[in-house]
Amino acid sequence: MSKHQLPHKEQSQRTVHSKLTMKLLLGVVAMFGFGYALVPLYDIMCEQLGINGKTSEVAATIPNALEVDTSRVIRIELMSHINSGMHWDFYPNKQVIDVHPGEVIQTHFVAKNRTEQAMVAQAVPSVSPGMGASYFNKVECFCFNQQPLAAQQQTDMGLLFYIEPDVPDNIHTLTLSYTLFDITEAVNSSQEVISQTSSLTDGDSMWGAFDQVGTKATAVLSDTETLLQFSDRLSLILNLKD
Repeated sequence: MSKHQLPHKEQSQRTVHSKLTMKLLLGVVAMFGFGYALVPLYDIMCEQLGINGKTSEVAATIPNALEVDTSRVIRIELMSHINSGMHWDFYPNKQVIDVHPGEVIQTHFVAKNRTEQAMVAQAVPSVSPGMGASYFNKVECFCFNQQPLAAQQQTDMGLLFYIEPDVPDNIHTLTLSYTLFDITEAVNSSQEVISQTSSLTDGDSMWGAFDQVGTKATAVLSDTETLLQFSDRLSLILNLKD
């Protein structure tokens, strides 16, 4: 039998491994998004129940012609929340800031990892009342990036923002709230899969490596699919109240 003519059993194994390859590639993508699985659920709750306003996920630019309206004062209340089971300290440097529309304000939040292990967090912002979210512009925000902290490490996380000068007259107070989520497991899992796949080569050793990581990728895909299905169902249920 030539080296190009594989027994039926081996061909079947190669077919199975090929499917694992696809699952693995999808798994890498899924693992990157796995840490954000709670974020869509959080957004759905806010949007459907009208609790808070979702702010832009893209950094705003400061217009050259931005004018400060000194005739008005908007009170900005800064709040922080930590997702259940996350052993961090997280709080604003200032809880209340009075600003003029068009005035660029710089402040920061303080975060400390109180555990003995390195962790990675992701902050999700919201503004209330919801109608004020579109007038709240974040030029720089720690929420745009993942926040890794070593064991017992503390850091200041910067925030640079301004309120649009045309903010409605009936808005006198805006509350900016951040919820901090633990995405350590998702980040570590994605790095592990990438590390293992980067060393793969052609040949039987590649198929052996797929056997080792295929199960992990499949499990992550299954968990992610479950969360996405739950997100869809939650949205549907909340829509029934309208």
